[in-house]
Amino acid sequence: QVQLVESGGGRVQPGGSLRLSCAASGRIFSIYSMGWYRQAPGKQRELVAGIDSGGSTNYADSVKGRFTISRDNANTVALQMNSLKPEDTAVYYCNAEGYDDSISWGRGTQVTVSS
Repeated sequence: QVQLVESGGGRVQPGGSLRLSCAASGRIFSIYSMGWYRQAPGKQRELVAGIDSGGSTNYADSVKGRFTISRDNANTVALQMNSLKPEDTAVYYCNAEGYDDSISWGRGTQVTVSS
């Protein structure tokens, strides 16, 4: 099993920046890809950004050019969020997918963009 713990959420004004981090523990050698999802009130959880073991990344259209995902090492993934908008407000969840198709989730961290 893989355990994920997010950090770095908070409240920021529109146009500001935040950096989220996710630390994995447990069977980290089994992780193929890691990513960030978000869920706003009344909406479905959606993919924000992902990165695989080869370093390939993908982003939601709504965050391209503003967010950057990076995998600092085998067990840490970060999401740098710039030019934040009120519509980025959501709970952000770290996700890990294993080579065995297993999926792990963190508990989430709140990001609020408001003046």
